Amino acid sequence: MFRPMFLPMFRPLLIVLLLLAAISRIQAAEPPKVVVSVAPIHSLAAGVMQGVAEPGLLLRADTSPHHTMLKPSQMFSLQRADLVVWVGESVESFLPQVLESLGDEVQVMELMRLPGMTLYPARAGGAWEPQAVAEHEHAHEHEDEHEDQHDGHAHGAMDGHLWLDPHNARRTVRALVQRLSDMDPEHAARYRANGEQLQQRLDALDEFLAQTLTPLQGIPYLLFHDGYQYLEQRYGLRPMGALMIDPERKPGARRLSEIRQRIAAQGVRCIFSEPQFPDKLSRLVSEGNAVETATLDPMGMGLTPGPELYFQLMRQMAHTLSQCLAPR
Repeated sequence: MFRPMFLPMFRPLLIVLLLLAAISRIQAAEPPKVVVSVAPIHSLAAGVMQGVAEPGLLLRADTSPHHTMLKPSQMFSLQRADLVVWVGESVESFLPQVLESLGDEVQVMELMRLPGMTLYPARAGGAWEPQAVAEHEHAHEHEDEHEDQHDGHAHGAMDGHLWLDPHNARRTVRALVQRLSDMDPEHAARYRANGEQLQQRLDALDEFLAQTLTPLQGIPYLLFHDGYQYLEQRYGLRPMGALMIDPERKPGARRLSEIRQRIAAQGVRCIFSEPQFPDKLSRLVSEGNAVETATLDPMGMGLTPGPELYFQLMRQMAHTLSQCLAPR
């Protein structure tokens, strides 16, 4: 049989080309590198990506996201990311300039700009009027993800603890499934299946929270800072006020005096502090009043990061509220 003499010369080149093609296919199948700012949202992202890859967590749950200086290792993880997921400037106030420095190569998902997300304006510190905390008239459902402001409220003026409403968690999961499927079509079916399972678990969580928290409606309590509005509005709870809005700025003597008077006048059952901050103020305002103290944690401190953290966090908060507020 006739065999052209030049074919053996091209055999090594052919092998190299086949290897390059194989490597290209492997690289194309690599899932996107995702970095999520805070633990509760990271948990939802980990659930969507389960079986494909693990997203990175930027801030540990014992770190306040309100005022943070990033370490070089954290900056490096952001620079290597394909997608960064964060809440918004009212929570991670340090992130806007950092994200701007990353350029267009890194995609960004800001939850406060997602269509259909329920948002509330931040409330003032001190005591609140009872009717003000039960009304839903300040809730906004946003349809334009490119707005710079929401119904006249700048991002910094909005309450960013939106994950404490399971309905917002559902919207977050849907957005993550869509974005990841667009970025990584090869694993789109897995993202969708994980998303459907998460939606079912969130439905069950919503039902559990309603059953647990409904009996607590109308019972006054005091918060360390205003970080629970989404839980309160969803399930009809009634805090009488907050010691502070910004956990890094202590209230003055006048506010503390006003709050102590309200605690006695309104029959406040419980004062809730947070594990990320000293509870000296909680002890100070409770002196002389027959009021109990307990700890609420909106971030998941002490819980293992991953798909279960969000559900553990929400159930743990409901249990703490019930234990401290339930009629004796």
